[in-house]
Amino acid sequence: MKDNPIHSQARNLYFYLLFWFFMTAIYLNLILFSSDITFFTALVDSLVFNILLAGLGLSFWFSAKYISIDQNPVFKIVLIHSAGGIFVSAIWLTAGYLIMTGIFNYSTAYSEFFISTLPWRFLIGLLIYFLIISFYYVIIYYSGFHDRILKESDLKNLVTEAELRSLKFQINPHFIFNSLNSMSALTTIDPVRAKEMIIKLADFLRYTLANNDKQTNLLSEELKNIRLYLDIEKIRFEDKFEYEEKIDDDVLNQEVPNMILQPLFENAIKHAVYETLGKVKLELSAKQENDFLRITLRNNFDEFPAANKKGTGTGLKNIRERLALIYGQNDLLEINKDENIFRVTLFIPVTQKELSLTLF
Repeated sequence: MKDNPIHSQARNLYFYLLFWFFMTAIYLNLILFSSDITFFTALVDSLVFNILLAGLGLSFWFSAKYISIDQNPVFKIVLIHSAGGIFVSAIWLTAGYLIMTGIFNYSTAYSEFFISTLPWRFLIGLLIYFLIISFYYVIIYYSGFHDRILKESDLKNLVTEAELRSLKFQINPHFIFNSLNSMSALTTIDPVRAKEMIIKLADFLRYTLANNDKQTNLLSEELKNIRLYLDIEKIRFEDKFEYEEKIDDDVLNQEVPNMILQPLFENAIKHAVYETLGKVKLELSAKQENDFLRITLRNNFDEFPAANKKGTGTGLKNIRERLALIYGQNDLLEINKDENIFRVTLFIPVTQKELSLTLF
């Protein structure tokens, strides 16, 4: 959350006044222990000179702000502030002396006291000048550092959102291109099935567009979309695969990343159904285990290397990266291959009610 500028200025002023109260106390004690003047004279002297320097000190902000440490060499900064400290100290001492002599009716005793303490007063003026300038530089650095952190955080969120969008949009083209090719072939040999496929593909794309801006969706809605997807693939592959669900009723209202299941089935269709001569069984299960929703897609595949072509793994890689970006964990996807059975398991945190990123 970004600081309110008014609150930030008020905080800086508070620290400045606290710092000044501390310096006033030190200055008063130095005067008391350095001479035999009365406490009243020391108190008035301390108040006058410190109020003057406090007023001058507020103007030091502009020097610190416009003589940037990042944009100027160190020797130049030291030289400028040394000259500034001498000039400010001279003004401070002259103005303070005129006011104090006016208060004490141009007392000779005070004048002698002032002259005797002039060297260390001048040193105190220089010291306080550099302390105030250093204090301002710390504030400027902290504010700049805080702003940089906020900007880097905003930029990181924008980059992450862009990555999520990119990963999401990499899912659909393979399926769409394959469906269009199938429809093109069916238009001449089976127009009825081609028409059915066009209608189902239109429904699928309508669902995709309607939910495109959502980062999450209910598992029940994702299942409806998967069934629609498989209906389209059924037209392509007829009886080459069967589908079975084992879903616990109490997890249907759990939220999962939008369109997270489709690439699982797309991967199974591409590397099992398409490449296998026999019938493939797709089995989807979902249940809650501790603080995770465990979703597993299981399918058999042809073990023969000639029939089982190795893919690029883009679909599963996208899923892993999406889960890592959304939930901040890298171990939410698990892949197991046992003889001719292939399993992909997703672990969706269910205790996290709101995701860290929302796509607009």
